[in-house]
Amino acid sequence: MGIKILIADDHKVVRRGLYFFLRTQEDIEIVGEAENGKEATQLAAELKPDIILMDVMMPEMNGIEATKVIKEKLPDIKIIILTSFSDQDHVIPAIKAGATGYQLKDVEPDELVKTIRNVYHGQNHVHPKAMSHMMSHMTDNSEEDNLVEQLTKREREVLSEITNGKSNKEIADSLNITEKTVKTHVSNILSKLNLADRTQAALFAVKHNL
Repeated sequence: MGIKILIADDHKVVRRGLYFFLRTQEDIEIVGEAENGKEATQLAAELKPDIILMDVMMPEMNGIEATKVIKEKLPDIKIIILTSFSDQDHVIPAIKAGATGYQLKDVEPDELVKTIRNVYHGQNHVHPKAMSHMMSHMTDNSEEDNLVEQLTKREREVLSEITNGKSNKEIADSLNITEKTVKTHVSNILSKLNLADRTQAALFAVKHNL
């Protein structure tokens, strides 16, 4: 069994294009297609995909709202936003809703496959253009600086590795600790910084130069 993918996009041409390209990859299996956010939430519960490629602008329920609903009910499903929009009005709500990746539709096909595989293996991926909009929007504040000070030296090291896109196993190897210990540190980091997931943690670290 390969990486199970659900495609959610209201344009049939986009869905078909993704379907025919991704099915050429030996380790990827397309399990379903949704034409709006509401259908995506229903198929997510029914098909239990590993990853959902989610468009933002869709009828009935947009991709950001659908992401929020799915992550609340099925937190193990990873969601990659695949859209034409890189502005902060779309990027920030998507990340807050729980998206693990944010990729633009003009991405090279091979880069999209790389993003899918990275996200499947526990890494996060935000397109550089989208990241730049997020960073320009974010401003430092003393409350967040105080949160940073609560992190231990080891937690900062783990956070730095997360920012480099490493999986728990890779972090464990790099810091010469067990994978279980890494999971504990990640959990503590998210708790101390009031963040929902690794993607938010990576963005937080970039913002504060950690």
